[in-house]
Amino acid sequence: MWDWALFWQIVGYVAAVGTTISFVPQAVKCIVTKDTKNISLWMYVLFVFGTACWAAYGFGTNNLPVIIANVITLVLASTILVLKIINLKKDKTEKA
Repeated sequence: MWDWALFWQIVGYVAAVGTTISFVPQAVKCIVTKDTKNISLWMYVLFVFGTACWAAYGFGTNNLPVIIANVITLVLASTILVLKIINLKKDKTEKA
């Protein structure tokens, strides 16, 4: 007999790993190069907000794949967002 609950849990973990890992190259590039010029500020503001909401949903529903994926993604995306904000402030200071 096929265990559908286990199957969907595995699908959840695979999805969590795939979407979370997708942010690693961008985060590493931003951290190493300190370059965020071509990154949209508002996209990352909205994405970080949405990811925080998904993490809260995961905690509220006790859904481990959602919690793990979104907490890790939240850290990576927040790092990029903070670097973007720092660079925007630095650019404004240099132009003044």
